[in-house]
Amino acid sequence: MTPRLELRNITKRFAGFAANDDISMAIAPGEIHAVLGENGAGKSTLMKIIYGASQADAGTMFFDGKLVPRHEPATARSLGIEMVYQHFALFESVTVVENIALSYGGGFDLAALAERVSDLSQRYAMPIDPHRRVHDLSVGERQRVEIVRCLLRTPKLLILDEPTSVLTPQAVARLFETLRQLSAEDCSILYISHKLDEVQELCDTATVLRNGRVSGTARPRDATAAELARMMVGSALPEIRIASPHPTPRPRLQVQRLSAEPADIHGTRLEDISFAVHGGEIVGVAGVSGNGQAELASLLSGERLASDPEAIQIEDRQVGHLGVSRRREMGLAFIPEERLGRGAVPTQSLWENALLTAHRLGLVWSRMVNRTEAEAFSRAIIERFDVRTRGPRSSAQSLSGGNLQKYIVGRELALEPKVLLVSQPTWGVDVGAAAFIRQTLINLSRGGAAVLVISEELDELFEICDRLLVMCQGRLSRSLRPGDVDREQVGLLMTRPDLVPDGQEAA
Repeated sequence: MTPRLELRNITKRFAGFAANDDISMAIAPGEIHAVLGENGAGKSTLMKIIYGASQADAGTMFFDGKLVPRHEPATARSLGIEMVYQHFALFESVTVVENIALSYGGGFDLAALAERVSDLSQRYAMPIDPHRRVHDLSVGERQRVEIVRCLLRTPKLLILDEPTSVLTPQAVARLFETLRQLSAEDCSILYISHKLDEVQELCDTATVLRNGRVSGTARPRDATAAELARMMVGSALPEIRIASPHPTPRPRLQVQRLSAEPADIHGTRLEDISFAVHGGEIVGVAGVSGNGQAELASLLSGERLASDPEAIQIEDRQVGHLGVSRRREMGLAFIPEERLGRGAVPTQSLWENALLTAHRLGLVWSRMVNRTEAEAFSRAIIERFDVRTRGPRSSAQSLSGGNLQKYIVGRELALEPKVLLVSQPTWGVDVGAAAFIRQTLINLSRGGAAVLVISEELDELFEICDRLLVMCQGRLSRSLRPGDVDREQVGLLMTRPDLVPDGQEAA
């Protein structure tokens, strides 16, 4: 059988560094093929070469048996290749349907296309308002736009980079049904994921990359998750150690009857939110993107002020009326879900990005930047958190998503916060880095900090959290113990507001 896609000896270098080194692989028609590897292993670079967004320095590519010369994404789309990037390729100032229309080229009927987008998104349990502007969407909602954009074209080869990171278990099951149907209809799928259980359930074959080279291939259903992880990282993954929580008598973060209108007409209204996080524990907030998590995070971080100063308290002090800097002075640290552009300035170096939140640690003196100290601070984070980069002077945008996430986590933890607010801590992060970040959060909490984790990754929340809250349509459930509920029950709560348990948690 002629392969749908065949790569022969693909090589790509950046400033002497081999991101892809002599990679060969083949995907058959209708095959669901996983590409596995650590952050920085070369997966994203290889996918960009296939899609035409980057050009290989050497090697050849064949599609349905025909040689594909140097090409661009428009050429790839004409062949039937579609891709959902980990970092999305969307114009923020226009609407969802306008973004999708721009990728089509030629004439189009916006009204008809909007109806198709709405119908398809509902069909696959990924609801999208086609008339919302992208800059108003959360990261999870933007990912839905990208997936629907690709499915509208009935692709011959679909490349998916971490497609389930923002979906409920029920929506993941629905997506897998869709992917299996596409496979049965002869569509080939390249599936990049750090969720090895998903790879084992869905994929026919896996190619594993390590340090830019193919380290092996496997049939995921015939291998254990530990075996796949060992192929990826070259050693066994560390086991996460969780000591019993010893919460402080008084909460470090307290929210009482917090309500807020959305910042724009497409946002979510928060209704009477109350909860508390004590030092020594991790509390998780589960929910599908767009249900008020972004609004809650902005109010807690100080990016947006609460109408009632008493609604948010840090260590019994009212902070609802205080901005970001004042709250940070009181011991709050914040890791946002959007790494590039919010957690870090893409074009600035790592040491310059350290100044954003760590300037109080001797990096700035008498309003003058101490570059030597800033670079030393940045280098210490790189070493402690095993950030794969050429050094403190590397730009933030030059790092893979997982390595940038490790750097941002390290920067915030260096502040020794009393309260840590973190949103999507391991989104798009490989299994080794995810385990390290989760262990770091556990250690911080057991050291006395209050940790609030907003995540759509239920496995993550069940693994590290002492208590769970579920957010749906701006309402928050009462506190749940992970041992008292399962993932399916929480998944239902994430999509059914009528099932959200009544009663507010006592603060």
